[in-house]
Amino acid sequence: MNTFARIIPIKQYDKVSYYSVCIDGSENSLFDDFVQYHTEQNKEKLNHILEWLKQIGNKYGAQQHLFRSEAEIADASALPPIGMGREPNYSEYGKVKANNLRLYCLRANQYVVFLFDGDIKTTKYAQDCPNVKDYFKKANQLTKAIDNAFISKDIVWNDDCTEIDCEDDFKLQF
Repeated sequence: MNTFARIIPIKQYDKVSYYSVCIDGSENSLFDDFVQYHTEQNKEKLNHILEWLKQIGNKYGAQQHLFRSEAEIADASALPPIGMGREPNYSEYGKVKANNLRLYCLRANQYVVFLFDGDIKTTKYAQDCPNVKDYFKKANQLTKAIDNAFISKDIVWNDDCTEIDCEDDFKLQF
């Protein structure tokens, strides 16, 4: 059975435009669902990732080293960046801790990022984690579909490759 997704803009910062997808006619994007769920379940960890989205968007641009690879053959990547001491950090009782909440995404270029969904990662490899493996798999399927849509020119870049464009009724099949 084929699944369809509609691409929607999420937020535009000085250096990065963020997009997400709505699956099978849903009004909420995958990223909206991620934020809504983790606002209640993992607020500090979510705020850490949201702060990274702002920092990447306004200060750094979507530099590859700010996105973590979760598998050798994966197309999708994840946030937050690797490293406990990375700023901005979140802390609990003043002690810096690693953030195991993963937001899967596609870094299309240094100016455009697609935000998907994720959860708390509890194993070394995303594909082995009962919490994130389905999000990771879906992110990789969406990434391949988006890459193919660029190749077929269903999704195109603007003149300076800082934003994307597609027909309003375009549906990504994955």
